[in-house]
Amino acid sequence: MATLHDIERRIASVASTRQITHTMEMVSRTKIRRAQRKVDAATPYAYAMEELLGNLSIMGKTTAKLTIPHDEVKNVLIVCIVSDRGLAGAFNSNVLHRAEKIIKERRALEQEVKLAVCGKKGISYFKFRGFKPVMAFRDLSANPRAEQAEALADYAQESFLAGEVDEVICLFNHVKNAAEQVLTEDHVVPINLENFVPDEYWPSLKKAITETDDDPNYSEGMIEFEPDETAVLDSLLPEYLSGYFFYALIDSASAEQSARYAAMRNATENADDMLDSLNQLHNRIRQGAITTEINEIVSGSDAAD
Repeated sequence: MATLHDIERRIASVASTRQITHTMEMVSRTKIRRAQRKVDAATPYAYAMEELLGNLSIMGKTTAKLTIPHDEVKNVLIVCIVSDRGLAGAFNSNVLHRAEKIIKERRALEQEVKLAVCGKKGISYFKFRGFKPVMAFRDLSANPRAEQAEALADYAQESFLAGEVDEVICLFNHVKNAAEQVLTEDHVVPINLENFVPDEYWPSLKKAITETDDDPNYSEGMIEFEPDETAVLDSLLPEYLSGYFFYALIDSASAEQSARYAAMRNATENADDMLDSLNQLHNRIRQGAITTEINEIVSGSDAAD
């Protein structure tokens, strides 16, 4: 049975741990707001780009290079975005386990898989399993940079156009709210423009372009691209890729802080529960010891009489 001294040491240890987790909880809460402001600032650009691509998609088929699938998928690039630090619950493991599952599935189809990893946890995870990433970024998960996104976009674009990669998949955690993160799996390249138009908008958009007017003098208008639609898309889609990867990086950074906040809050609550239990046990043992001492004193007094 534990002695009073043992229990007091455990109480001190748990109280110290609780102080650390509570501090990290408050720090994460502050970082959540900072990371979310970056996401909010980037959201209008992301929506505008998707709306523009959606409007272009209803014009019909295009010969833009990044939109044309290869005849056969032999090489796949998986971009894994995780964190540099732990203590964030299942934040990293969800992405890494999904990536490993995709690797096994694609290898079963005799496809070659390449990895681009953002975050120390992902680099260490795959290194231990014998995978060597073609690109690796560290010490940037909490504060992503545009240069990082541009490097990912350039590699994805150049590899796809050169035939070295036939498909690009991106895995990251999307912050749904302060308490929930959603594992997101996007098939980034080749770019399917129809994905940017919600299904419920297709009928109205098509009607808006093809409808005619009862006025006999009405002349149906045409949308013209200079120099042409394909050239516009060839110039626009690389910018979209850079914007997509940057948005994914800052979204993951916000989700990381949310996950760490939730993990530290749960750890603090568990420490509080453990302290309550230890204090109750301490008081019970202490009361028992006092009762035993009183009984010994009384017994000694009776014997002396």
